[in-house]
Amino acid sequence: MPKGSFVGDVAKDLALQVPALREHDLSILDKGRTQYFALHGKTGHLATAERIDREQVCESAQQCVLRCEVIVEGEVKIYGIEVEIMDINDNTPTFREPETELRMSEMTAPGSRFPLPEALDPDLRRNSVQSYELSGDDHFSLSVQAGPGGAERPELVLAKALDREEAASYELVLRATDGGEPSRTGTARLRVAVLDANDNAPVFSQAEYAVRVPEDVPVGSTLVTLTATDADEGTNGHVKFSLQKFTMKASQIFQLDPETGAISLLRSLDFEEGESYDMQMQARDGGGLSDTAKVLITVTDVNDNEPEISVRSALTEISEDAPPGTVVALLHVQDRDSGPNGEVRCSLDGAVPFRLEKSFEEFYSVVSAEELDREEVSEYNVTVRATDGGSPPRWSSAVLRLRVLDVNDNAPVFSEARYSARVRENNAAGALLVRVRARDADWGANARVRYRLCEGRVRGAALSSYVSLEAETGALYALRSFDYEEVREVGLWVRAEDGGSPSLSSNASVRLEIADENDNAPQVLYPPPAGAGAGPGAGWAGSGVELASRSWEPGSLVAKVVAVDADAGQNAWLSYELWKATEPGLFRVGPHSGEVRTARSPLARDASRHSLVVVVKDHGRPALSATATLTVVLAESVAELLWELGSAAAAVPGEPAGSLTRWLVVAVAAVSCLFLAFLLLLLALRLRRWRRSQLLPPPGSGALRAVPGSPFVGLDGVRAFLRSYSHEVSLTADSRKSRLRLSPDSACDTLPARPPAEASDDLVPTGDHVAENDGQVSLQQAQPNTDWRFSQTQRPGTSGSQNGEEGGAWPNNQFDTEMLQAMILASANEAADGNSTLGGGTGTMGLSARYGPQFTLQHVPDYRQNVYIPGSTATLTNAAGKRDAKGAGNAGGNKKKSGKKEKK
Repeated sequence: MPKGSFVGDVAKDLALQVPALREHDLSILDKGRTQYFALHGKTGHLATAERIDREQVCESAQQCVLRCEVIVEGEVKIYGIEVEIMDINDNTPTFREPETELRMSEMTAPGSRFPLPEALDPDLRRNSVQSYELSGDDHFSLSVQAGPGGAERPELVLAKALDREEAASYELVLRATDGGEPSRTGTARLRVAVLDANDNAPVFSQAEYAVRVPEDVPVGSTLVTLTATDADEGTNGHVKFSLQKFTMKASQIFQLDPETGAISLLRSLDFEEGESYDMQMQARDGGGLSDTAKVLITVTDVNDNEPEISVRSALTEISEDAPPGTVVALLHVQDRDSGPNGEVRCSLDGAVPFRLEKSFEEFYSVVSAEELDREEVSEYNVTVRATDGGSPPRWSSAVLRLRVLDVNDNAPVFSEARYSARVRENNAAGALLVRVRARDADWGANARVRYRLCEGRVRGAALSSYVSLEAETGALYALRSFDYEEVREVGLWVRAEDGGSPSLSSNASVRLEIADENDNAPQVLYPPPAGAGAGPGAGWAGSGVELASRSWEPGSLVAKVVAVDADAGQNAWLSYELWKATEPGLFRVGPHSGEVRTARSPLARDASRHSLVVVVKDHGRPALSATATLTVVLAESVAELLWELGSAAAAVPGEPAGSLTRWLVVAVAAVSCLFLAFLLLLLALRLRRWRRSQLLPPPGSGALRAVPGSPFVGLDGVRAFLRSYSHEVSLTADSRKSRLRLSPDSACDTLPARPPAEASDDLVPTGDHVAENDGQVSLQQAQPNTDWRFSQTQRPGTSGSQNGEEGGAWPNNQFDTEMLQAMILASANEAADGNSTLGGGTGTMGLSARYGPQFTLQHVPDYRQNVYIPGSTATLTNAAGKRDAKGAGNAGGNKKKSGKKEKK
């Protein structure tokens, strides 16, 4: 049949619809080396791919069947096809040699038979040789004998006796005809030579030679040696061997030595190509007589072929959620050997989640044995091993590469469950804070992780206004500068989502700790802030006025600088240092407490007002600082105290110059008015006393004598003095907020005293005598009653004060008394106006914090309860004005210091 001839309708036999053929992807596989059949994909018809020669494919087999397989790729199924090749008369009978010479002795008896060469026809049955015919001469006839297997063997029969003298040779024609339609005929020429008498024919030692040889016998080896004997001598006894009947394949494999009768191997044997070879040999002597013998060479199988594994259909990808039992490959396994050498056992190497199943004859299916997990193994190299049963066994293998397709069955996993980072405050906007990372064990889009910031709030503001998260990289950036004093810690959640459908996600917490930087200078709380400091720092400074007594001992608390720092840790550790002082050795500052204490006892030569600049430093790098300015007033009397307070108040920084001038003018005017009123009142009191003196006995009779240098005259003056100090004074460090509250029943009387111009340090009253100094004589005045008079040497003070002590805090001369009265009246006048300028700033009028937010004169010795009356040991109380019954001694002289006059 020509190439492309129709053989069968495979699609119809398999009940496959023609439109679905492309989907099923049919393919055909021949088992032989040559592809004889093809399958049309559009029609599903099986057709010939090559011209088929039955004689070449099956040789002399009685039934020639070709097998092939049809593979349905989509269903991973295989179907077997058997095609029987029908013989046609396409071969003409042929003789091996076109001419054959026969030698016969003239003595040959009629009826003798001589074998003739047989005609070969590869066709089968009727198409093979069916008859022989002989023509040419009446001396010969043809006889056909039935040989082994039913084959016809022609023989030449001598019909008449020969006579060499009549004819030395005869020309005959032998015809072989097959039974085909039309029949085919092959001819051979026979030449019969008449010889002299040869009465002994060669005889083989065996009628049939059977040899078994392995297929791996080397080329050139002698397989069998034929032997034949002839009793004749000479030429008639010389025997030669020849191939009488054999196949074309046998002639290519075997070689016969005509002299020795040895049959040797021309090329290697192959059991798979031929299992046995049948040949007929002839032994002929020189006289033309011959004998025939049969040679059967059987080839035994040797395990010289490895099993062959061919992949007919295979998947390259499989989803990890494929159910167990899914077919991934279809394999064909064969071994060309036979018997145990061709028995093949298949197995899978290694621990793989697959197994082998035999599906059809020599076909195996590779199927999944369990569920797959791409995250554990993403690709499999499945090795199929085939081993035959030979000894030693031979094996071969094939590798199936199978990639596992991903399914989104894994959520992203963060490298850390909790992230923490320290961020220094004052960071730049856009600074990288921390980078979170999450990995997804899936692949492709299922493993593409995107990050999202969970909603939250920080100090009432949206979290997204503080930080920003990059979706692709997981980098967390700051959108603003952090301030440790506002936010010390930020907690947030980051969500990682993969790209699967549906997507899977996981969360991780992020904790941002804001690290403090030294960006806040110390802030002075006390003294109250009054502006930027002038010292070595960048902080806020404070200023205030503090009071100190000249009698204080070393280590006495003067004030305490209170400062805070908004930073934390080391940046908020504060230290105090005395940076500048009017008198460096008088005061000291506690480096950790900020307490200002006296380093030594104040001396008389020390200035009354001291300016201290205290530097407050933190321990940051670099360190920041602030300054506090303290004005410490040293006073030994109330008058001096108030004078210094007024001076300190006038020197308060930050007060407008115009305002200070205005208040100073008001204060001077008020003091002038008060002083004028005091003079008038003093004049009135002197007139009154003068009138009384006219009525009193003379001085020698124990009457009262006035002391010219005494600032206190009469009991009324003492009462006025006490009433003056019965006022409740409330002062603060800020003079503008000072208050002076007068008791309703307090009198406005001032102490009677001489004008300042009348006071003289050169006059010292001594009883009834007149003191002289530089030739000047002061007027004498009658002494007052000794039971209530003040001695010139006595100084009013607390009950614990002694005569002549400098620790007394009460005025000791007329000038101090006048200053005290003037300042108190001025304060009262300012209180009435609602604006007092006594003191410099806010706070507690310079007192340390231990005196409370408002300072009153209750911390000054209460002179209303214990007052010494000069010249008497009696103590006046503020309740009833009682006088002590004890007599007072004479007062001693007391000079006024020159410094007081300069101060005035």
